[in-house]
Amino acid sequence: MISDITIGQYYGGSSAVHRLDPRVKIILTTLFIVIIFLCKNFLSLAAMFVLTAASILISRVPFRMFFKSLKPILPIILLTAVLNIFYIKKGTVLWSFWIVTITTGGLATAFFMAVRIICLIMCSSLLTYTTTPTDLTDAIERLLSPLKVLHIQVHTLAMMMTLALRFIPTLIEEIERITNAQKARGADFESGGFLQRVKAMLPVLIPLFVSAFRRAYELSFAMTCRCYHGGEGRTRMKQMRVHAADFVALALFAVVMAGVIVLNHFFGKMI
Repeated sequence: MISDITIGQYYGGSSAVHRLDPRVKIILTTLFIVIIFLCKNFLSLAAMFVLTAASILISRVPFRMFFKSLKPILPIILLTAVLNIFYIKKGTVLWSFWIVTITTGGLATAFFMAVRIICLIMCSSLLTYTTTPTDLTDAIERLLSPLKVLHIQVHTLAMMMTLALRFIPTLIEEIERITNAQKARGADFESGGFLQRVKAMLPVLIPLFVSAFRRAYELSFAMTCRCYHGGEGRTRMKQMRVHAADFVALALFAVVMAGVIVLNHFFGKMI
């Protein structure tokens, strides 16, 4: 399960989504998250789902990558669905026993929430799959540049966010390696109660923290050796420029956004 987490990984390619300006992709992802929460009915949600599927197809990133990113989130999706099934009482009663009642409204709401979470995860994964960590850092820094007026170190903030995202796969691989090493020494992580399992994880957590601090020190030392001193006065090998394709993507998303608003207005809330 741990090895299936693909957050922060980059999948190389030359698709239209890969070639979009990183700043535009961050803006589109943020707007997508806002719009997906504004969906009030299945028609507007279907429009966002179609947009997500089309973006994935255009990106040419294999679907298995997105399935791997969804796999660790499945318990959360199932828990959300179950809670909505049992707590939403509106609609026709399909089955009732004691205090448990399942209605059509509960099933519809559970399905709606599950699809919404899936779209959110896939859209967020698409951003990291099609954008390199360096481009993400530069894009975040450029988008947050107005905060420099408030004397906020934007470059440092962007670098911290990107490094944290970049090292998620590395730490996951480290957890997998340490866990396998402990299992080879006879460690048991499956049997026993909750407290016993927590105690069994200590031989994994302690080496993980040591390794994380060591990697942080090595990275800091490497950046110092290369005379890194922050964003002030730094130049970039690749300059970000907005092209016609970026305006087309923004225009298409604006059309979808307008469609969602129209569907919400004419069909109202259906869940």
